[in-house]
Amino acid sequence: MGDNSSWVGGEVRQINDRVISVQLLVMMFLGINFLLILTFFKKKSFHTIARYILFAVTLLSDSFLLLISNILFLLAYFNFTIQVWLCINISMVVLLYSMVTPVTLTAMTLERYVAICMPLRHAELCSQRIHVHCILIIHSLSSLPCIAVFSSFFASASLSLYKQHKICSLQMYILHRWQDHIWSTVQQIYFFIMVITIVFCYVKIMKVAKTASGDNKKSTWKGLRTVILHGFQLLLCLIQLWTPFIENYVFEINLSLFINVRFFNYVMFYLTPKCLSPLIYGLRDDHFFHALKKYAFFDLFNINIFQGRLVFILHLLLM
Repeated sequence: MGDNSSWVGGEVRQINDRVISVQLLVMMFLGINFLLILTFFKKKSFHTIARYILFAVTLLSDSFLLLISNILFLLAYFNFTIQVWLCINISMVVLLYSMVTPVTLTAMTLERYVAICMPLRHAELCSQRIHVHCILIIHSLSSLPCIAVFSSFFASASLSLYKQHKICSLQMYILHRWQDHIWSTVQQIYFFIMVITIVFCYVKIMKVAKTASGDNKKSTWKGLRTVILHGFQLLLCLIQLWTPFIENYVFEINLSLFINVRFFNYVMFYLTPKCLSPLIYGLRDDHFFHALKKYAFFDLFNINIFQGRLVFILHLLLM
């Protein structure tokens, strides 16, 4: 009996440690994303450059998704149930923005392809007028899987289900095997289209890199490395879409294994791709990195100095 209680206590402490570590990672990534978003909005010249606009869309999408998914993670951890209709509204937003990031990454890869392989047409194809249309197209394409999933759910769910209280997760919308097939088919279509786009851009940029010279060669190879990072990030995002089905399968086998798999999936396929976005354009891009140091860190430093002076003045007045 004592051995069983100590084993359970050890499992609980391990889970608590994992939850705390996840919260620290989430706060760190949200803090980094906040600094990058602040830099984008402060630097006016970024508002007319396609890759920075798409980068800002990715940051906002990642930050919003990270915040909402972390709330759902905590609700599931504490076994907190909510009504199904409320969970549907939340899940729609989560599913939409889980697709916005990979679609935006594909658009960013195409932008790099146009900039390197079609430099004379880059200004025309990536003009400021097209930016708004591009963002609308990204969100429209991202909403199609969401429509497919919830249309099949609404068609088969009873009215009484919407008033029930359940732990909010994407698994609860798969009521029948055919719904699983629809979701898998939609994912595979998106996966193949995105992979083909990444490979096409990589091959074309590779050809240009071999024939370029001097500064053009350096810029081209840097663009090629960016495409490779986008490809890896995109792969993690696409695997993330399959994690609910993996977790659902593991849950039926072993509860303890399910907890471990869910934690691994959350860190590897939710948090890690969010970490790569700041790396690709926040730190590797010279213009953005200099702007980050100037606008974000310098402004925060000035705020701290101002607050320090204010505290010192108030201290003198109260003495």
